[in-house]
Amino acid sequence: MNDNTPLSKIKNLFVSYFTLGDYLVPQDEAEAAIRDGISFRGTNIIILILAILIASLGLNTNSTAVIIGAMLISPLMGPIIGIGLGVGIQDFELIKKCARNLIMAALFSMLASTLYFLISPVSEGHSELLARTSPTIYDVLIGFFGGGAGIIALGSRSKGNVIPGVAIATALMPPLCTAGYGLATAQFNYFFGATYLFLINSIYIALATFIGVKLMNYKPHSDAVPQRARKVRRIVYTIAVLTLLPSIYLTYTMLKQTGFTMKASRFVSEECRFNGTQVLGSSAHYVDGRKVIDITLIGRILPADSLELALSNRLRFYGLAGTKLNIIQGDSPVRQLDNESLSASTTRDIYQLAQATITRQQTTVDSLRAVIAMRSEADSVSARLTPELKVLFPQVSGIAVTNAVFGVTSSARLDTVNVALVKYSSPLPAAQQLKFKEYLEARLGLKSISIVNAGNALDISNKSKK
Repeated sequence: MNDNTPLSKIKNLFVSYFTLGDYLVPQDEAEAAIRDGISFRGTNIIILILAILIASLGLNTNSTAVIIGAMLISPLMGPIIGIGLGVGIQDFELIKKCARNLIMAALFSMLASTLYFLISPVSEGHSELLARTSPTIYDVLIGFFGGGAGIIALGSRSKGNVIPGVAIATALMPPLCTAGYGLATAQFNYFFGATYLFLINSIYIALATFIGVKLMNYKPHSDAVPQRARKVRRIVYTIAVLTLLPSIYLTYTMLKQTGFTMKASRFVSEECRFNGTQVLGSSAHYVDGRKVIDITLIGRILPADSLELALSNRLRFYGLAGTKLNIIQGDSPVRQLDNESLSASTTRDIYQLAQATITRQQTTVDSLRAVIAMRSEADSVSARLTPELKVLFPQVSGIAVTNAVFGVTSSARLDTVNVALVKYSSPLPAAQQLKFKEYLEARLGLKSISIVNAGNALDISNKSKK
């Protein structure tokens, strides 16, 4: 192909930008720089322990600046890059030495962090701690790209600020601190999550270093054995894949939770708009594999059944079909509230005051409802009894059952009496009167009832009017 064609010119331009030959130091010089940083004896081990204590302080106080400082001080990158170099140039003694040094450095770091958190008065995990217990595939990529940047910087003439930047980006120290925190507080989910993150960073920094060494055409070690080198490479690839698999699952879980949270937030913001009632807080989470949205409302109490039915019917439009709604209002128990939604003490105080007021009002409403129900029951009794009385006691032409409150004059005590006001078309014999009284008590479920002849009372009233 003619070199003067536009395609060739574009190709040559890209090649000129990405050619490393003129910018790399000799292999011996790069190897010497890497080998100098793999040892953990004397000053290096002391600096490592001091760095881990600084990182522990940063995690304990949730200070990002302190944690970054500890990353810059830490010499942990040395043996990790050394392992990648050893695999690339087939120097198996270098691999063994770097692996041994890295394991000892990690153990010393965890031990120092564990001792610190055992004596630290603050034992609560902060966001910087929690962020290092659920590694994902993004951490794999950070480790891999960081390792690639690191080996290219070590092999180039102009290193700039790449190595400090890689130390910060890959964050080797905080996971070791978090692992120590997990051991000190017996929270093994912290320990295993943080240890896994450290392994991800270490393995993929080493893998990127190995690939970088091959791309920079470093010559194999003089004692290299090709068969052994192939076996080591297979082991490296296998470890890299096995380390990657859990992070893929954790990434899927994270994305699933994030998607659910975003949909739930949109649903709450668009659907939960009520006059006189506001959303105090909401949270989306999984309970036994089922999606649950907790919505805390404050203000005017809304009818719970109707509200839940109306909102549940709207869930499918937000991709939330099958999600359970847990609507918390002023009449719900306080224990159901999500503490995160009440982050400010002032908000909690306002809510508790409002809840106390609502509870008192609800008690009054319930009492009034009971009174109304009793009155309604009394009003309907007569209508229920009338068909039966026509058959059993045809002399009864009308009846009204009520509760009367009598004031006892001798003691000023109030007494409630069940009274039946009865109108007769013809007088009842004494025996029938007794049966009639027993019938009313049994039929109405009353212990006692007083029967008053309403006809006599009406006659007396008419005479007094005349």
